[in-house]
Amino acid sequence: MTAISPAVDDSGSFRDDVKVISLIGVAHFFSHFYILLLPPLFPILKDAFGVSYVELGLFVMAFSGATGVSQIVCGYLVDRMGAKGILIGGLALEGLAFLLIGLAGSYGAGSYWAVLGLMGVAGVANGVYHPADYAILSASVSERRMGRAFSLHTFTGFFGGAVVPGTIILLASLFGWAVGVALCGAAGIAAAAALLVFGRSLKHEPGADKRRKPGAKADAGPTPASVLLSPPILMCLVFFTLLALSQGGINQFLVSALNALYGTPVEEATVALTSYLFGTAGGILIGGQIADRTRHHNRVAATCFLFTAAAVLVVGSVALPLWLLVALMVGQGVAQGIIMPSRDMLVRSVTPPGAMGKVFGFVSTGFSIGGIVSPLLFGFLLDQGQPSVVFHVVAAFMAVSLVTVFTAVGERRRDDPAA
Repeated sequence: MTAISPAVDDSGSFRDDVKVISLIGVAHFFSHFYILLLPPLFPILKDAFGVSYVELGLFVMAFSGATGVSQIVCGYLVDRMGAKGILIGGLALEGLAFLLIGLAGSYGAGSYWAVLGLMGVAGVANGVYHPADYAILSASVSERRMGRAFSLHTFTGFFGGAVVPGTIILLASLFGWAVGVALCGAAGIAAAAALLVFGRSLKHEPGADKRRKPGAKADAGPTPASVLLSPPILMCLVFFTLLALSQGGINQFLVSALNALYGTPVEEATVALTSYLFGTAGGILIGGQIADRTRHHNRVAATCFLFTAAAVLVVGSVALPLWLLVALMVGQGVAQGIIMPSRDMLVRSVTPPGAMGKVFGFVSTGFSIGGIVSPLLFGFLLDQGQPSVVFHVVAAFMAVSLVTVFTAVGERRRDDPAA
């Protein structure tokens, strides 16, 4: 196994750590911000382009598919070339892609294919964040603050997703959807410039690992195939995929489904979605505290899945006043956020020593799989005039996810009785 020094150089100051976490947080904010930038506009884009919801879902599919492929490639590039330049370049490219999407949208319905291609470009750029962010945090932040650094990294991403619906709907109402998207793209380019100017403290060199003694070499360890194709890891991949499918149904189609099912105005439905996303961001911080205080991470996740599945069924079955809809969506969001730290700890509990990097990279492809399937599935249901079924399917994915969190641990114990 890798030789780990008990006397790791951990002399970084609090101020330096805060600066690094803040800069990386800005980048991760825009990652999630751009993931959800177009879905709140789907009811508007449907008329603007004269297309179906399935065709709009291709935007998300192109983005997710490109991210899934580029994330693996970017991981290798980060290890070979260092992370800082790749992170800044990816953020700048993604901002440019959305700036061009806004400009293309000014030309009307004929720009659909241009927007679809640019969503693929944006997806490629989005693949830089996780490999580069975690490499920089690991190499730059003091070891004693690493856990909080990872937690805040996750929080800033979900916070970015939480603010986007209200932001883009407001910009669209003031300037039109195309100008609003272009302004959001320009903001990403400005953020990349800020990282370039102020990012001197972002440290990561090829092959860097601050925990390793100078000159120490890692053992070969288990082969990637034997680790990644083991039953508990495959079950975690299924878990991540189901989680992405259920989240995709809400994140991408809640506004459209509420509008189609109950005639909920886009602005009110956007309030409900925003409440859910802010609840998720807050739930992540709560979940971090819970995850540090329990070993039963599967029970935590299962409890939250039960609550969210029941709440989704209520929303899809009864027309609720806005205040009650918002309250239920906040509750769902908090429960989903609590799942996130337990999700990561669950994966860690079934991962053999020395395999964290490749395992997390592998199971995270479940997000891309879900991102490809969910827009087609839920877009099809809306096109068929079945908005209530959207909520039923989301609840079903949550219920099956509940089963996987127990199965993964059970498989690990059968593989390793000492686990």
